Amino acid sequence: MNNFRAALWAEGLKARRSLVPWLAALGMTMTPLVGGLFMIILQNPERAKSMGLISAKAQLTVGVADWPAYFGLLAQAMAVGGALIFALMTAWLFGREFSDHTVKELLALPTPRSAIVGAKFLVLALWVAGLTALIFGLGLVVGAAVKLPGWSVALGWRSVVDVVGTALLALALMSPVALLASLGRGYLAPLGWAILTLAMAQILVVMGWGAWFPWSVPALFSGAVGPRALLVDWYSYAVVALASLAGLAGTFAWWSRADQTR
Repeated sequence: MNNFRAALWAEGLKARRSLVPWLAALGMTMTPLVGGLFMIILQNPERAKSMGLISAKAQLTVGVADWPAYFGLLAQAMAVGGALIFALMTAWLFGREFSDHTVKELLALPTPRSAIVGAKFLVLALWVAGLTALIFGLGLVVGAAVKLPGWSVALGWRSVVDVVGTALLALALMSPVALLASLGRGYLAPLGWAILTLAMAQILVVMGWGAWFPWSVPALFSGAVGPRALLVDWYSYAVVALASLAGLAGTFAWWSRADQTR
């Protein structure tokens, strides 16, 4: 336990002294702010055009400016933009040791390697939790400021499930990113993987196979392409769990066998 606490303290210190958490938070805050701007535009498109918020030639799709639509936008953004930011964070946590050329010293420490990997994953989970709370809390403030109609306590709790559930599914799929950052000894492999899986997720959703592809499930859960009950089944969560466990097992196995002399 003391070894794990030491590893967790070290990983937390690295994160606190880096700009990456702040940049990730800045990227996440764009979602509720831009969503609020869209709600303002939908409330009064002609006024938005006169104020210069959109071009006079802009063609707006039909939409409703209310709390359900706004919360849906937050959940959908979490499935796509949030997943990309989570992948960047994961690549940084597991790849920075190679870029900074500190991996030899890290692996030579008497601290068990399983404690180091576990600490990295826990920092990632806490990081994601903080960003999810940030995006939802800021969303509440922005929605209230825009004076969106349709609020109810029941809707608020359902939206918590939507946003938090989407974030948890995206987080679960970060373990393969961590594995690739370790195998690839840096950032390029995991970031390439994140872009590839995002593209494949969209293609397979269009083809009707999204429920069987783990990286499509967060978007389907968020309601990005329709009602969740019609698109996500038990096997969807099962393939996400299998992908997550495979990534976790692979990452722990790689670090336990890594040669610190290379």
